[in-house]
Amino acid sequence: MDPKRPPFPGPPGVTRMPWMLSAEDQGQFPDQPPLGRARGLVLPKDEPLPGRGRALGVPGEMPVRFGRGITPSVSEPLVGIPRGVRLPTDEGGFGRARGFLLPTPEPSVGIGRGAAVGPVPTLDIEKSDVQQKMPELQTEVAPAIAQHFAVSMTLLLVCTVCWFFCPNSGRGAAGDLGADVQSKPTIIGAAALTPEREEARLEEAIRCCFMEPLQKMGTKGCPVSIGSNYIPICCKNEAVFQYHVTFTPNVESLGMRFGMMKEHRPTTGEVVAFDGSILYLPKRLEEVVHLKAERKTDNQEIDIKIQLTKILPPSSDLCIPFYNVVLRRLMKLLGLKLVGRNHYDPNAVVILGKHRLQVWPGYSTSIKHTDGGLYLIVDVSHKVLRNDSVLDVMNLIYQGSRESFQDECTKEFVGSIVITRYNNRTYRIDDIEWSKSPKDTFTLADGTVTTFVDYYRKNYGITIKELDQPLLIHRPKERSKPGGKVITGEILLLPELSFMTGIPEKMRKDFRVMKDLTMHINVGAEQHTQSLKQLLHNINSNNEAVSELARWGLSISQEILVVRMETRRTLPSETICLHSASFVTSPAVDWSREVVRDPSISTVPLNCWAVFYPRRATDQAEELVTTFTRVAGPMGIRIERPIRVELRDDRTETFVKSIHSQLTSEPRVQLVVCIMTGNRDDLYSAIKKLCCIQSPVPSQAINVRTISQPQKLRSIAQKILLQINCKLGGELWTVNVPLKYLMVIGVDVHHDVSKKSRSVMGFVASLNSMLTKWYSRVTFQMPHEEIINGFRVCLLAALQKYYEVNHAFPEKIVIYRDGVSDGQLKTVELYEIPQVLKCFETIPNYEPKLAFIVVQKRISTTLYSYGSDHFGTPSPGTVLDHTSSALAGGNKTWVDFYLMAHSIRQGCGLPTHYIAVYNTANLTPDHLQRLTFKMCHLYWNWPGTIRVPAPCKYAHKLAFLSGQYLHSEPAIQLSEKLFFL
Repeated sequence: MDPKRPPFPGPPGVTRMPWMLSAEDQGQFPDQPPLGRARGLVLPKDEPLPGRGRALGVPGEMPVRFGRGITPSVSEPLVGIPRGVRLPTDEGGFGRARGFLLPTPEPSVGIGRGAAVGPVPTLDIEKSDVQQKMPELQTEVAPAIAQHFAVSMTLLLVCTVCWFFCPNSGRGAAGDLGADVQSKPTIIGAAALTPEREEARLEEAIRCCFMEPLQKMGTKGCPVSIGSNYIPICCKNEAVFQYHVTFTPNVESLGMRFGMMKEHRPTTGEVVAFDGSILYLPKRLEEVVHLKAERKTDNQEIDIKIQLTKILPPSSDLCIPFYNVVLRRLMKLLGLKLVGRNHYDPNAVVILGKHRLQVWPGYSTSIKHTDGGLYLIVDVSHKVLRNDSVLDVMNLIYQGSRESFQDECTKEFVGSIVITRYNNRTYRIDDIEWSKSPKDTFTLADGTVTTFVDYYRKNYGITIKELDQPLLIHRPKERSKPGGKVITGEILLLPELSFMTGIPEKMRKDFRVMKDLTMHINVGAEQHTQSLKQLLHNINSNNEAVSELARWGLSISQEILVVRMETRRTLPSETICLHSASFVTSPAVDWSREVVRDPSISTVPLNCWAVFYPRRATDQAEELVTTFTRVAGPMGIRIERPIRVELRDDRTETFVKSIHSQLTSEPRVQLVVCIMTGNRDDLYSAIKKLCCIQSPVPSQAINVRTISQPQKLRSIAQKILLQINCKLGGELWTVNVPLKYLMVIGVDVHHDVSKKSRSVMGFVASLNSMLTKWYSRVTFQMPHEEIINGFRVCLLAALQKYYEVNHAFPEKIVIYRDGVSDGQLKTVELYEIPQVLKCFETIPNYEPKLAFIVVQKRISTTLYSYGSDHFGTPSPGTVLDHTSSALAGGNKTWVDFYLMAHSIRQGCGLPTHYIAVYNTANLTPDHLQRLTFKMCHLYWNWPGTIRVPAPCKYAHKLAFLSGQYLHSEPAIQLSEKLFFL
């Protein structure tokens, strides 16, 4: 019930009746004429009644724009003309009423869907309970109205013309004659509606009759032609057949089961999808097939029973895993090596000798069923390997820090991914076993005990050189074998044979290394599509690969998918609003010049602030402060001279003691600026812990190398000042969002590196209609603890803060939930959302509208602009809501779309996938897409659009800071400032 609507007083002379829905629900209004779309009573008045209320007509008057279908002039008023009511009048019906039955031979103008014309038989109907309760309204109405009529879009009465009930009437009823052909409906009398056995059918029929199809596609924006990395797959088979296989007596060994099944290839064909008990075949066998086999270990005769259990259509989601098995076989036939989940070509390796790196080109592939059908999704992938083994890196660490060698190794390796080149498998390092070495023994599957040295020599021909190295521990996830047996345990690896993967953090900060690496791994759209076409050519020109596909009735197109026009659009450009200026974004969506040329929406005067710097960075500190003063004026920032604190050295203890002393002696300090020499995580973490937890104050850490280039100092100083203004509570820019009393929330989760099992959730919510004030909170949680437990506390605190600012609660709440995979969507829908709704119940008479949108960044979809047979990078604002749009989580009622909001200068278009798993805010696909695009403009750390909505990015920054450096919740005093930027 909406608390803002007045209670139902009832029209003059009419009391509230049990069969009539309340005014709060149906929009009935008192003495004033009904305006707008209230589906209620049109009250007797002397003047014409404007509006669209479906209700009572005025005796002798013709209402203006009355309902969906104008009522004719009649001598008596008509009670609530619903869809499907026959009018007892000789006048024609005009307008959009769905299903007026007009008892007149005259043609009718503008009769709605399925209206019948010509003579229509009538029924003698007794006066209903409606007439008895309202004697002044003498209109003949079927008794069924008294049971089912709700003064809204209800009921079928004497004659039903909805296409649901009249298979031979309505839209398209006359076969090839078209959608506007009118035909005579079937007459359903009132008596046919009253039996209880018809009640449920009738209610369901009415519901389905007026249910509009789910609209998943938007219409706003400029239609464009776009290519994607989706390749159509055609399946010729009618079905895939699932069988259950039973071995009697039971056979424990999976290898033996596979061997026995292979002996019966003439019966089953090539068995390619068998897990030991479930068998999938592209052909149908008998309902039950019995085969015989002999167990070679004891010559025991085994009875194999194959029983048909399911017949799956080729497009079934249950078939997708087995299509992916077929796909992996194709990659193997093409000579590609499986590393992790992707396939790479080690023969085409690129060696970067001076950086001791290798780049393996390859592909990531998967098969997915989408709105447009079955597709092969192919993306170009590159595996970056280091020439250094884990043992090599250990030796370097030992040379640099012998005292804390084991601790430093744990920080460096735990959580990283290594590859063992003798089998091209990747493993995550979960721990280091310092008490063991390659000389230790372990037990093989057959019970044999051997040492690690002997094992690698016998199986791989590898001689271990370092016999005293520790062992790496990998703990695989639990997996089940047929029969329900769970496999757990540890895998021990040798550092000497394990090679680091990925780009180390030190190299990421080296511009020259990243420039050389980017040349090989960031391919443009044209090169990307050429790589895809080459793979498709290799598949279709390989006879074995084609035969493998044919066994399942599959064929793969040789062209990538190009979707033309309507289903792909570029959203309109947004207008950026500053304090006294506004402008439409450029095609590159970059407004870095405008934000430093014109004042921000609001600025915070920097009256009392302190700068801490070591003695050797004195010159850089002085130059930075001078530049701050020079550039602050045009940006609307008033800045005073800071408190300068020169430190004798750059040790962590020196910084911390000096900052703490200054904050204690001068509590009015608004900001702490620290100039550091080098990238030191220990110093950065210590400063942030002090300023975010112990003595809450916004802080800014600056690397001296960043401000050491005079030609770039002005630009850098402007960016730092903008960041400082955000941290102090200033507002930089916004866009126009027409929704009033709106709260937008971003949620993201980060893993806390200090506590192996803890995760941290970042929560950021808007506090005003301009979306320029934000409230942030953090919660830590243990494994298997639901994220919603901490989320509930954050949401209630944000609602309370919103009320303090606006003196009202938000009417609409939009939550962007980051960090959810496809497998977790059902958990979000069935557990998280209901718990969010329960939060609202703690506030009396409060029922806000909610939209819950999942944000997925780690997806394999790639977009290209397409024109004149040329592929390029799509424009920011490109949206796709069909064809490649997936039926996420198998729920066809969810609205999902891909949006590429950011500008790409190098590489291909990487969109973000958005899935609206809950939406009571009446936001259409166009609303969801436009709002999401607008939110991508509001990240104040970058004067341009970003890949995700700003609240999600803020939540990520907050969670990362708390989990990586603070390892605790920030002080509540900073919750209304973007201190984490």
